[in-house]
Amino acid sequence: MDRRDVLRAVAALPLLPVALPNTAFAQTYPLRNITMIVPFPAGGQADLAARPVAMALERILGKPVIVDNRAGGGGGSVGNAAAARAEPDGYTLLMTLSSLAVLPEADRLFDRPVAYEISQFMPIARVLADPTLLAVPASAPWKTAQDFVEDAKKRPGQITYGSSGPYGTLHVAMEMFANSAGIKLLHVPFRGAGPALTAILSGTVQAIAAAPGTLKPQVDDGKLRVLGNCGAQRIASFPDVPTFQELGYKDVEMYIWAGLFAQSALPAPIATRLREAMAQVMTSPDVLKSFDASGSLVAYQDAPAFSEFVATDSARLIAAVKKIGKVE
Repeated sequence: MDRRDVLRAVAALPLLPVALPNTAFAQTYPLRNITMIVPFPAGGQADLAARPVAMALERILGKPVIVDNRAGGGGGSVGNAAAARAEPDGYTLLMTLSSLAVLPEADRLFDRPVAYEISQFMPIARVLADPTLLAVPASAPWKTAQDFVEDAKKRPGQITYGSSGPYGTLHVAMEMFANSAGIKLLHVPFRGAGPALTAILSGTVQAIAAAPGTLKPQVDDGKLRVLGNCGAQRIASFPDVPTFQELGYKDVEMYIWAGLFAQSALPAPIATRLREAMAQVMTSPDVLKSFDASGSLVAYQDAPAFSEFVATDSARLIAAVKKIGKVE
């Protein structure tokens, strides 16, 4: 599947009209608990996004919204696939990351059965969109990204880094940086950003690429140090951390976004109800406060804008995956 095929596939994601007529169908939804699948363990960016959103949705919709951490498979593939197979009735939602479009391409790269296709999903709302940051233990000898690069060039393949799984967001970000810097690192995959974070804190790995909200508490506690920012601009939660583009790595740009999805066959009235609810969620003081405290700023987009964003971002990430090639 080349870039044009990807753009066509993602552009085909359902775009709902801004307003749809109210029906009894929509007015009765929901009648029971809603499950929000998070395809990663607790502690990562998707989980950070899901929990405040689920609590706010409960208040708005009047039914419990249960966060289900469905970890397993590289980069969230198992949870994404489970959500794709669920009944399109509004009772199984998915809070996932930018790797959503990358993982099917990775399956094709290895000639594996494709677990799901991105065309099976309907974007509801983008929640967060942060640049990935390179972090190392505070006790590590590297004070700057240049220190890290110079050491890695002396010891190719010896510096270890953790990720949320092969071809997940954190893996792609780190390999994008490594390719640009001309260094070779040793990839150690885990089943989510939470376990990868635990690994760097315990000394199992020496580096990690992760979202600001995941890293900030550990940096504030003096346990980790951030060396570089994969975004195009510096961010408020880490204002002194330079971007990799500032450091001369012009092709390093990677964001870890979190967004809410449903199945592509979801009835339009229910989709509209969810979109309306998410518009309220993303202005909720409790949600804003929660994200602000974590160092992740709200980056809300409604379905039409979010669909366009996914198309553009996915094409760029899939190009990066093809450049990385086959890795285990």
